[in-house]
Amino acid sequence: MTKDSAPTGPDAEDGALMTPTDDDQSSAPEPSGTVGESATEGPDASGLRIVLAEDEALIRMDLAEMLTESGHQIVGQAADGEQAVALVRDTEPDLVVMDIKMPGMDGISAAEQIGREGLAPVVMLTAFSDKNLVERARDAGVMSYVVKPFSAADVLPAIDIARARWAERKALESEVADLGERFETRKRVDRAKGLLMAQLKLSEPDAFRWIQKAAMDRRLSMREVADAVISGMPGK
Repeated sequence: MTKDSAPTGPDAEDGALMTPTDDDQSSAPEPSGTVGESATEGPDASGLRIVLAEDEALIRMDLAEMLTESGHQIVGQAADGEQAVALVRDTEPDLVVMDIKMPGMDGISAAEQIGREGLAPVVMLTAFSDKNLVERARDAGVMSYVVKPFSAADVLPAIDIARARWAERKALESEVADLGERFETRKRVDRAKGLLMAQLKLSEPDAFRWIQKAAMDRRLSMREVADAVISGMPGK
């Protein structure tokens, strides 16, 4: 792939997608705006309606205070996974912040149910940085996680990441109907995002919007764009 074939807009010449380079910052999305008429907007993380699920009351109170002071609204609190799932169904929040270890249904099982029903993105709280737990949480559909003890500086960026990844998931669901195909597409898009982030110094949401804009401009699927980025990026 060559630089001359860069996806710079709807009028770009047909052909293979370029290998992105630092010079292509001009075609990357602006961090604070919407890219193209049908591109996914960056998630607005201000004033979110949030459900909290944490079996330790003091931690739950501290977290509620932290999030309220940051401009969010706590619409429900739960002490176990079953309560959390019921609350999420009833309140339809923008986000769920949930502990990984709770009595009865644990946080991972609850997150899996919430994700399977497409209810809301989940940020997982954990006192363990165990790789297996993190992988289980990821496979359950958890969008991001925070290791205890935490501060607002840890939680708020995790919320932004979760919202951005949730928007990506919804965009992929609208493009790919088959579940198995969607899973493979997500893996390739994630790999392409990582390459774009390293090469163009983009944030994760902007890397996804780069792929989405290129797909829109070139009338390709996001999987085709991701494959082109992977095959053409140096150091893959």
